[in-house]
Amino acid sequence: MATVYDIVDSPLGELLLVGEESPSAPGGTVLASLSLPGQKGGAVVGEGARRDPGAFRAIGEQLSAYFSGGLTRFSVAHTPAGTDFQRRVWQALEEIPFGRTTSYGEIAARVGTPGAGVRAVGTAIGRNPLLVVRPCHRVIGADGALRGYAGGLAAKAALLRLEGALAE
Repeated sequence: MATVYDIVDSPLGELLLVGEESPSAPGGTVLASLSLPGQKGGAVVGEGARRDPGAFRAIGEQLSAYFSGGLTRFSVAHTPAGTDFQRRVWQALEEIPFGRTTSYGEIAARVGTPGAGVRAVGTAIGRNPLLVVRPCHRVIGADGALRGYAGGLAAKAALLRLEGALAE
């Protein structure tokens, strides 16, 4: 499979979309990464990757709709990356409703690792390759404080404000 990428504008800055061509995927591409500007551990476009805006037309339309307030849940074909534990945590993220938040401890309990598992959950969330699309920004501290976000706390706050989960 060939690696393709594109850069799309958003209220957070330019988003880097990276994926793999896949004839069986809608639009012919599966998303592997969505990175924010300056993201810690964000995707890097390697040599041989090809820029193809058309490959990400559907996700670009969904992102535009999300940022304009018209979309509350993404429907995106993506690569099945991560360990079994990471995938369980990431699935729990996808179940957090738009406009709501939950705590790291609640996610840990949901995936069967309460208590000491909170740190492991935080690590798994920090390795989420699909920011915005897989809503890790909806996870906050048990005390209601914004904690850790690979794209930076300002981006996390902006996303939560957009969804109405954080006051202006």
